[in-house]
Order: sequence, then C-alpha cells, then structure tokens
Amino acid sequence: MATKLSEVIFGTFPQLRYQPTPKRVRAMVDGNAVVDTLYALLVWEPRRVTPMYAVPEVDLQAELAPPKQQPGQIAEHGFRLGRDGPHGLDPRTGFGRHTADGEEFDVVTSGARLPRAAFRPADPDLAGHVVLDFNAFEWLEDDEEIIGHPRDPFHRVDIRASSLTVEVRLDDVTLATTNAAQLLYETMLPVRYYIPPADVLLDIMEPSPKKTVCPYKGTASYWTYPHSETGRNIAWMYDQRFRDAAQIHGLVSFFNERVDVTVDGVRQERPVTPWSATPPESP
Repeated sequence: MATKLSEVIFGTFPQLRYQPTPKRVRAMVDGNAVVDTLYALLVWEPRRVTPMYAVPEVDLQAELAPPKQQPGQIAEHGFRLGRDGPHGLDPRTGFGRHTADGEEFDVVTSGARLPRAAFRPADPDLAGHVVLDFNAFEWLEDDEEIIGHPRDPFHRVDIRASSLTVEVRLDDVTLATTNAAQLLYETMLPVRYYIPPADVLLDIMEPSPKKTVCPYKGTASYWTYPHSETGRNIAWMYDQRFRDAAQIHGLVSFFNERVDVTVDGVRQERPVTPWSATPPESP
C-alpha cells in the first residue's frame, strides 16, 4: 500500500521530534557567544510546527539556574494545518508553553539573566541537551544570521515564474491583475502569488507599521486596504535579506485566505491556514 508522506508527517505532530543538524550553531547575547557547537539538534515539541535549537549542555558557556520568577500565563495559539490536517501550535505560542515533560531554567551569563530561556526535556533520547528560547538570543548558522526560528530541513520554498492571469479582489474591488506573477510553493502551505507593484493598486491601499519575519524569506512590510473590515495587513513585501528569495524581492503578495484570487478565470478556493481568521504574524 502506498504511503502519502504528508499523512506520515502529520501523524508525528503529537510526538516529541528531533533531528541532528551538521551546521555550526551559535547563540549570542550582546555580541558574546553563549553557545558555539557543531552538535545542535532541531527539536519540535508535541504539536509544534516549527523547530527550536537544542544544544549540548557541555557547549553552553553560561550557567543554568533555577528560575527566579514564577511562570507567567503563556497564550496558546492553535491552528489547523489545512482542512483535514492536525491541530497544532503556531509560532506565536511562546517558548514557555511546553508540551513535553521537562524542567525550565534561567540562563545566566556574566552580564545577563535570561528568565526561563532554557528547557531540559525529560526524554532520554535528548539527554545532555537543553532547548533554548530562540527569541532570547541572536543566532548564527555557520556565519549567517537566522531570524524568526530555526530553518526546518524538511521545509522547502520553491519559486516559479508564471504567465497565467492572476487577479486579486476583495469586496468586489480589484486590487491586482498581472500576467507576471512569481508563484511561491512552500511545504504544507498554500501557493502564494507575488505580483509586480505596477500591477497592484497600491494607491488605494495604506502602508502599515506592521512587520514580521520569516526565516526563509526575510522581513515583511505590510499594506492595509482600509475600505474593508477584512483588509487590515492584507498584503506584504519582503526585504532583500536572503538570496534564497531573490525572485520575490520587490513583489507584493496577498493573504489568499482573505481575498478572492482568480487564476486564468478560475476562482481559487480560500485555503485554511493559521492566517485564515486571525491577525497574521508571518506569511
């Protein structure tokens, strides 16, 4: 019997998962290395869709101390990955919302104390490692900056040019029409249509102060369509931080969860993702 690989991946969501990485991983605080290791692991706690770094305790150039502060309330941001996919936790769910057994620690350096920034899983397969709060440190893989969260080795972003006619509408107003879209295919996410700004009615939209980060594509700046209740932060453009995403630099994309996209006259079904009904954090 053939196996559908997405079902295998979805089936692991309730489990604690890990994968070694051969990359040199460094965690920095105020420009000083707290970790410099060739033996990091990528760890996904149960229901987590994005990984975190776990590092050998012997490579941690800081002290692990019992937490001084009581744990706060960590909001849980759940989502369903596709119409038939599993329920998971999107990256807005803070590090302190652990779904595996283990113990939290403060990370204490010579100049800082980072509250509850380390988690020692109880699982014996991860013995000798601690998971670190990504947002508490600056990160390098080899000599390149990593933002947002660690990159997933099983996650791909492919970009393909298309001459199909792509039209974007919201509340019966056309926001964009193009025959020069770049189609971005990302693992387990819907196709994103990146459109030249000349083919977008940016004059009826307003720049937004919102910015988000994606470890694969960079930092996104947003636009709002102010004439619709669902038009807030509806479109975005990435900066030119990552060479991997050069084909979409300077192009505009829309949340096709919340607009109507027609491709060569065929209206596309609105996908179900973490951004379907909640304020988007990163496309």
